[in-house]
Amino acid sequence: MKAMIIYILAIASPTHPVPARLYQRGWAGGSYVHSQDHYGYHLDIGPDYGGPLFFTHYSYLGLDPRIVRDQYTNYFIHSQRQSLINREYCAANPKHFTGYNASCWGLTASDDPYGYSAHSPTNDNGTITPTAALSSALFAGGITGSVEKFLPGPGRPAVGPMGFYDAFSDRENWVASSYLAIDQGPIVGMIENYRSQLLWKTFMTSPEIGPALDAIGVCG
Repeated sequence: MKAMIIYILAIASPTHPVPARLYQRGWAGGSYVHSQDHYGYHLDIGPDYGGPLFFTHYSYLGLDPRIVRDQYTNYFIHSQRQSLINREYCAANPKHFTGYNASCWGLTASDDPYGYSAHSPTNDNGTITPTAALSSALFAGGITGSVEKFLPGPGRPAVGPMGFYDAFSDRENWVASSYLAIDQGPIVGMIENYRSQLLWKTFMTSPEIGPALDAIGVCG
């Protein structure tokens, strides 16, 4: 849920806050509530199959999803389920793309052989993005380890001198030459949260955050 943090920070501003009601009218407006089931996992909100995995990363680099629950969903559980649906979709591989399996998965926004796109189960062109699974370590930690071992495998130079390249497509025999900070950054931050919760602990000590969460009806 990438834009959630924008609303919370705007409501929390000590100098130019926006009304808390905008969370309900803007963030949670429209087709936000969307009950659905995929591969045995239930989602309360969001697009079909949960959308690209960056939805589970950007807002939660600092905001601790373990304590974020409102009238719509429990955001930690939602992020877990979205991550697992993404993995199960790649393992099922309904489009029969080369390279997809339970150890090689992860659809999110990134470069691809054709340009740039927000990849997801409903927008899948055969591109795997390392940040998708690696940044989901705290939601699916038991399965991202296998991804770390698989990505640099024989014939796939997915890792360069500055870490994982942005994306690859076995379908097109293509590996990105790019490193995108918006993709590399969540790998580091989310793995650290999985390891020590450092970013969560630091962000949540801000005195403005608690009252903002209370104002929008978030409870732990």
